[in-house]
Amino acid sequence: MNKLIFLREFQESDRHTLEQIVRDTWNYDRFCSPKTAQKLARAYLSSCLADQTYTQVALVDDKPAGIIMAKNITSHRCPFDLRLDLLLSTISLLSTREGRAVFHAFSEVERIDRELLSQCQPYDGELAFFAVNKDCRGIGIGKMLFQKAVEYMNTQKISAFYLFTDTSCNYGFYEHQGMKRQMEKKCRMRIQGQSEEFEFFLYDYRF
Repeated sequence: MNKLIFLREFQESDRHTLEQIVRDTWNYDRFCSPKTAQKLARAYLSSCLADQTYTQVALVDDKPAGIIMAKNITSHRCPFDLRLDLLLSTISLLSTREGRAVFHAFSEVERIDRELLSQCQPYDGELAFFAVNKDCRGIGIGKMLFQKAVEYMNTQKISAFYLFTDTSCNYGFYEHQGMKRQMEKKCRMRIQGQSEEFEFFLYDYRF
């Protein structure tokens, strides 16, 4: 049976479900306690919400099943309430030793992303965040959300946009959607005593 998929902008009531999607997608519970995983998911989602100018949430059976966020870099201004939420969620994460260790590891990922971006020509758009509930994959949600983001970029007269991804994600999806890999870097990450090698990528899309 085909599921009915409905798209709309992000609403605050979506937050809890989307935090769980973030937590499951990147498997936070694999390297930290459930309490820290919850705080990390909230802080990460808050950081993404503070870094966008466009959102679309996919609903399946009236429940959030995926989200995409895009940013017009030239017009981005973070509202006060989103800055405040990011600050509070970050303080909560940093309130424990485990939280500080995880924060440090993710700060290293951000450093690598900045390094990749510094080697590219400036962009005027970014795909700031993209995630789909693992139980709802394969029914077209990802493609629908991606196409809506592309439409938004086009209406904003954005000539090219980029995104960061890595080997923990299904980065092949972006290649199927017409994005091109421009930069990559291998790095061994250590989180809570666990060491794992990742490859980080920067993809872009040009109109």
